[in-house]
Amino acid sequence: MSPKPFAPLAKKWMKGIIVIELLGVFGAYALFHAMNTSQDFRSTMKRRFPSILEVYYKSNELAGEYGVRQRDQLDWATDAGGR
Repeated sequence: MSPKPFAPLAKKWMKGIIVIELLGVFGAYALFHAMNTSQDFRSTMKRRFPSILEVYYKSNELAGEYGVRQRDQLDWATDAGGR
């Protein structure tokens, strides 16, 4: 029986898909880490991508970490009033 002609192509595709998946996972982690460690970055995300910031807040609340959203809103309201 002859070897399947698409086997090498399928292996390349699978390797490519796995690499893309890994890049997505590491990218999502890097974004979460940046939002988790920097209130300034969260402020930028609020202006540019509010839906992503909302996902960040909800994921923290699902994990049991409450108060991040309220602390940010309080700090941003204080900063806006002082200008």
